[in-house]
Amino acid sequence: MKKNASGKTNFKKLRAMKDSEINLEDIPELGNEFFKNAQIKLPEKQSVTIRLDRDVLEWFKQQGKGYQTRINKLLRSYMETHAK
Repeated sequence: MKKNASGKTNFKKLRAMKDSEINLEDIPELGNEFFKNAQIKLPEKQSVTIRLDRDVLEWFKQQGKGYQTRINKLLRSYMETHAK
């Protein structure tokens, strides 16, 4: 997708595009061999004790299973934003 005159991506236009309108010519097809050998490297987790306000913890728990993962994602996002 070309950038507009201001040099920024037109995300509204991009979201409106159909899959068939996306040019994939410069993206190689990944075959079965690639996925057979692919490995996902996840950051190592470390168990910690953290004190959270009761209402904050309950809110996360009410969102359902995986609340600790969601808290971790929020903390990672904050870290990445402020590490720059």
